[in-house]
Amino acid sequence: MTLPLKPGSRPWHRHYADGVRPDFDPPETTWTALMTAAFDTYADQMHIEYYGKEYTYAEMRALAARVASALRARGIQKGDRVALHLPNCPWHPIFFFGVIAAGAAVTHLSPLDADREIAHKLHDSGAKLVVSLTTPEFAHHFKSLLASGETPTLVQCPDPVSGAGRDCPVLDGAMSVEEFWAGHEGAPYDPVPVTPGDMALLQYTGGTTGVPKAAVLTHRNLSAAVQIYHESSKDDPASAAGRSGLLYSPLFHIMGLTAGLLKRTHEGGRMHLRLRYDAEQAVREVEEKKINSLGGVPTTWIALLQLPDIEKRDLSSLQYVGSGGAPLPVDVYNRVKQLTGLKLRGGWGMTETAPAGTNVPRDMPDEKLGTIGIPLPGLDLKIVDVEDPSRTLPPGESGEMAIIGPNVTREYWQKPEETKNAFYDGWFLTGDIGYMDEDGYFYLVDRKKDMILSGGFNVYPLVIENAVHQHPAVAEAMSIGVPDSYRGESAKVFVVLNKGAAQFSLEELQAFLEDKLGRHEIPRHLEFREELPHTPVGKPDRKALKAEETARLQDA
Repeated sequence: MTLPLKPGSRPWHRHYADGVRPDFDPPETTWTALMTAAFDTYADQMHIEYYGKEYTYAEMRALAARVASALRARGIQKGDRVALHLPNCPWHPIFFFGVIAAGAAVTHLSPLDADREIAHKLHDSGAKLVVSLTTPEFAHHFKSLLASGETPTLVQCPDPVSGAGRDCPVLDGAMSVEEFWAGHEGAPYDPVPVTPGDMALLQYTGGTTGVPKAAVLTHRNLSAAVQIYHESSKDDPASAAGRSGLLYSPLFHIMGLTAGLLKRTHEGGRMHLRLRYDAEQAVREVEEKKINSLGGVPTTWIALLQLPDIEKRDLSSLQYVGSGGAPLPVDVYNRVKQLTGLKLRGGWGMTETAPAGTNVPRDMPDEKLGTIGIPLPGLDLKIVDVEDPSRTLPPGESGEMAIIGPNVTREYWQKPEETKNAFYDGWFLTGDIGYMDEDGYFYLVDRKKDMILSGGFNVYPLVIENAVHQHPAVAEAMSIGVPDSYRGESAKVFVVLNKGAAQFSLEELQAFLEDKLGRHEIPRHLEFREELPHTPVGKPDRKALKAEETARLQDA
């Protein structure tokens, strides 16, 4: 299969907005070029605001130039890796853009990584420098690493928000950011030349196999993803230059980075960067700052809807609302639509696709609720047999989702065997199970790794969770497989109730699900929780839940 696709050759082409080209072929360029064009075009416009501190595009360009100059002075060369261990604060874009301008590549460390994971990623990536905060929650990870000599040069930056009113010294053996870039004020913005094939980002996946692996994302991958997102949102007023958005999605995660920071930088957007989500603060900022876009995960919207006066708040400035990462309860979708007049949208993607994949169009029919949308322009997607990827499956039949496009990684870092197994005939095998309907809308069934084997049947937790979410008392649900002496495994559901809702029995839940699930999918166990585990980016953490359950069973 070759790209671009001929218009009308795929069933989803008719769902694109006016002006969006089914045969879109993103020009082959670098993120450096797109970044430079944005800095020049929108120089005097506000780029990023962080709790009252504003940076224009020109100011961000000057700060990136200063970082790039300091990096080069300390021996960082084209192709080297620089690790960022940062939350959503201005130091992230300052260093991200600076590393790119220096011709090097960024690798992200999650602020929630354990010391062992940080040490592994630093060693595996070969990072020559790591940037973090002086804030204690960040600094403490590096004490043992510095003492053992297992960390490269550590640069620590002060954060006036997370470090407010606290003692935040620079660690012994580390370097303050002031020392790092002293003497480089006013450095010219003169990016090191790179090619589309050069690595821009070494991004680690969730580590579901136990050891995190990194996808190599080139300048071509990132620039293609940004252009693909931009092409798909031509009809979206919230994507216009100067429009504002609250940015809570972590920038160390591929979705927050590409679909948030990079896309909106390319478009000349105004980003209000925040450390963490707070429903009351978010609504207040929408009202005061006339925010145009707000996205998150289902719990983002559940918390917002539970504000006591939410019906009286002014959300009229919003032009885009999004939700992803987990099943969206129908009641939440309907209430947000009633409050804002907008349909909650989202999509699907992964680290390996940088993360462009699918997107829910603005005019999605309500009966398609639950879809991950249609493939973005410039990409092709199909469903293949899990055991035989050479066999493409027809609409309605579940299999593994396979994708091809200029945004897709070419390899896993230093893992040739995993790279080989991830591709078939040029198509990337995602590990996600889904299906396409007759109209070209795709639906995610689950991850292959999360599948429950019950009595010889394949049972997918996401299917169960989608059904349980339809119960009016349920705010959130997660399902995992637990040992079953008869079936091998059976499904257990963990439920968080809506405020004021009463608990129900397993039998009552099973009766509710009788017409929604097959007999082999009906949960055999039920537990109520005050909260459920989530990954740092808000996705359901079934891995953590499974570990908790395994430990409980062992104790018993």
